[in-house]
Amino acid sequence: MKVIGKNKRAYFDYKILETLEAGIVLKGFEVKSVKSGRINLGGSYAVLKKNEVWLIGVDIPPYQPKNTPKDYDSQRTRKLLLTEKEIKELIGKTKKSGLTLLPLRVYIKGPFIKVELGLGKHKKQADKREVIKKRDSDRDIRRTLKG
Repeated sequence: MKVIGKNKRAYFDYKILETLEAGIVLKGFEVKSVKSGRINLGGSYAVLKKNEVWLIGVDIPPYQPKNTPKDYDSQRTRKLLLTEKEIKELIGKTKKSGLTLLPLRVYIKGPFIKVELGLGKHKKQADKREVIKKRDSDRDIRRTLKG
């Protein structure tokens, strides 16, 4: 399993409660671009519409800009592939408890490109400050132990 892209901002802004794996519908030249590591998950999220899951805001620049169709939109919405049971569970969880569905990472599993989705609850500003303080103190401790 080779990880291609991560959404670091999602881990900072949200407390991830649950994760699940989904397939993604891509065009041929998008697959080449993703496999070469050209994907940006920053600011992206997933929505549920008509019992389907759609990924919004993921940027996949063209693999060969001169060979891509002229009407290609690198940030188009892309369909995610989940079972009906998984979609029904997601609908219940997002409606009931106000959770957000976020793409956490993109990876290759066998011949397929998969997206790891996370159900996240937005952190408050104070929680984010605590994370920054802990990171800084850990860095200082490592620095003193090393030097």
